[in-house]
Amino acid sequence: MAYLLRALLSFMLVSIIITVMAAKHIYVLPFGHIQLAIPTFIFVIFIQAFIMFYFIGISRLVNNVYAILHGQGSMDELFDKAPEDLTPYLKKVDRYVFDSTLCKRQTIPWTMLMLVLGTIGFLLGGAHDTGMVSKVVHAGVIYGFLAAVLIGFVRQWIYLGKSHRLLREMKALFGIADAQM
Repeated sequence: MAYLLRALLSFMLVSIIITVMAAKHIYVLPFGHIQLAIPTFIFVIFIQAFIMFYFIGISRLVNNVYAILHGQGSMDELFDKAPEDLTPYLKKVDRYVFDSTLCKRQTIPWTMLMLVLGTIGFLLGGAHDTGMVSKVVHAGVIYGFLAAVLIGFVRQWIYLGKSHRLLREMKALFGIADAQM
């Protein structure tokens, strides 16, 4: 899943760059940047929601495993036969909880900032098109959006890799097949 999200994230970045280049008349297309901005921003919304739910889902999964190991669920969900000593499992799952929470906290604020600035920039673009807002206001918000996208892209890329490794380790620890989860 992380590989798919990284591919979609890369496609999002390329789409945004092409839209900005069309707006700046660096890259000339048979249609304007407005026609590119609409599908590009719809895709941004889609991929950012997908990424956000991925991190929330991994964190929730790890917290569920943590709860089971601490007696808040049935051990049959994790083990065919529960071991006598859970100490090695507890130590690793404690680290997984920390890592999954870290991944979520390092990416979701940037995801939200991208969505908020993108939405405001999109709406201000429409307002500029009708003459209600100056180009400087629209461009300023879009430059903020671009900064959030670049920072968020790097963070999401890094933490998608870390969360993927975390998920692989947890599956190996509990003997869960790759096709599950």
